[in-house]
Amino acid sequence: MNPTEEAVAAPEADSAPDHGYTGNKEAYLRRLKRIEGQVRGIARMVDEDKYCIDILTQVSAVTKALHAVSLGLVEEHIGHCVVGAASEPDPAARAEAIDAKVKEAADAIGRLLR
Repeated sequence: MNPTEEAVAAPEADSAPDHGYTGNKEAYLRRLKRIEGQVRGIARMVDEDKYCIDILTQVSAVTKALHAVSLGLVEEHIGHCVVGAASEPDPAARAEAIDAKVKEAADAIGRLLR
């Protein structure tokens, strides 16, 4: 195998994206799998013709759990991505990078509030 084939076959660990949540990825996945189970439970409740208020209670719990995940991701974005943009050595590029990351965060928060 030539070096190009080796690079394609086994990409280096450094090529993986570095996101703010990476350090907490497993915790996020556990929470999302728990939420997935809750959603399946809600579908089962509907299928079994359970009382509407009981279903709404479970929908509320899932909504709150998703909001908690969302807020955690926003916090990770600000703490990692925005702060990372602030470390850009070129002042003009730094200002542009910070503006872009802050806008991403503001847009995401806006979507959460709709």
